[in-house]
Amino acid sequence: MKPLLIKAVFLGSFFISIAMPAQTTNPAFMPDPARLKIIDQILRQVPLIDGHNDLAWQFRELCTNNLDGIDLSINNSKHDPTQVVTDLPRLRAGRVGGQFWSVYVPSMPTNSDAVVAVLEQIDLVHRMFARYPKDLELALTADDVVRIHRKGKIASLIGMEGGHSIGNSLGVLRMTYALGARYMTLTHMQNNDWADSATDKEQHNGLTPFGEQVVREMNRLGMLVDLSHVSTSTMKAALKISQAPVIFSHSSARALCHHVRNVPDDVLQLVAANGGVVMVTFVPEYLTEIDRADEIEVSAEKRRLKLMYPHDDAKYKAGAAAWRKIHPDPRKSTLLDVADHIDHIRQVAGIDHVGIGSDYEGFSNPPQGLEDVSCYPGLLAELLKRGYSKNDIKKVAGLNVLRVLREAEKVAAKLSKHE
Repeated sequence: MKPLLIKAVFLGSFFISIAMPAQTTNPAFMPDPARLKIIDQILRQVPLIDGHNDLAWQFRELCTNNLDGIDLSINNSKHDPTQVVTDLPRLRAGRVGGQFWSVYVPSMPTNSDAVVAVLEQIDLVHRMFARYPKDLELALTADDVVRIHRKGKIASLIGMEGGHSIGNSLGVLRMTYALGARYMTLTHMQNNDWADSATDKEQHNGLTPFGEQVVREMNRLGMLVDLSHVSTSTMKAALKISQAPVIFSHSSARALCHHVRNVPDDVLQLVAANGGVVMVTFVPEYLTEIDRADEIEVSAEKRRLKLMYPHDDAKYKAGAAAWRKIHPDPRKSTLLDVADHIDHIRQVAGIDHVGIGSDYEGFSNPPQGLEDVSCYPGLLAELLKRGYSKNDIKKVAGLNVLRVLREAEKVAAKLSKHE
């Protein structure tokens, strides 16, 4: 796999754009065939639903939203210059039954720019569904997901990443819902005007009054409140206000890796009380302390190089490549670490409150054993090996998320009656 252009172009970083050899599933993590057979049977009954995939951003970065730029009908692991780990053959091999396609946009100079960009990304995913109608179909409800999965297609949901995308407008929020968006991550890497991000200096003590309005309006619509990327204060504020279960579309357990993007145990307990789901991510720096430490060093070097070469991307990239050569990526995270995070959330919040949210296409250097979207069965087989029952596997794979979707739909119906 070539490296990904991480969706954080606003960071001014080409740091991770350093060539890597192509990879396939790591033989060291090949599961027992008997367990794989059981997983295959389970995923025929229940859709495996991934909470977050940034393929739409890859189309924007690699080919300016031209669908001809990446042929999803072929396995792109063997085709240069495509740099994606997601395509239809590998999604099928991974037994994916439902996918939240992220319509991420970076922080913009003006609210109107962000609104235009997110509408373009929503348009891109709609065109993607139209391009591959035998494989992908838009899902708007939990029942849609079940129906589409039974037809043998991949139920495709839309998730907005970053509340700045609505331009501080509840009207825009309502229209993105009308266009198919079924969750919104309240922030991304920076604070917005009404919510604090985990990776920025806190400004609002969680949510402003308008931020509270946003959460209430999402409940009224039936749009899931996604708390990945938000500060701990924002997590707690949203959980206090939301009448519907929340999700973390791509986060892991802070007790195992002390990254601010992960969920602390006291919040996991609040998620359980709320009925929500934490969808464990595959991002290495959110999985192990070794990879988190490497991210800190990378960030420091990135800032240094940006100060040295503020207007010279070629020198910036050359400096980044030279630094990485001297400081190799540790790549310590593996499929087993992801399973450990699922274990921890199960222990603290319960089996009803954990799912899978890979964040494929949003990071580079995936965990060993989870190199691309074909690898989900191996992760579920590892859970089976650890003593999870078939029913437990069904919940982690997709039933928990379907329950949350249904509960959000019920809350919306109830709130609409009181308008």
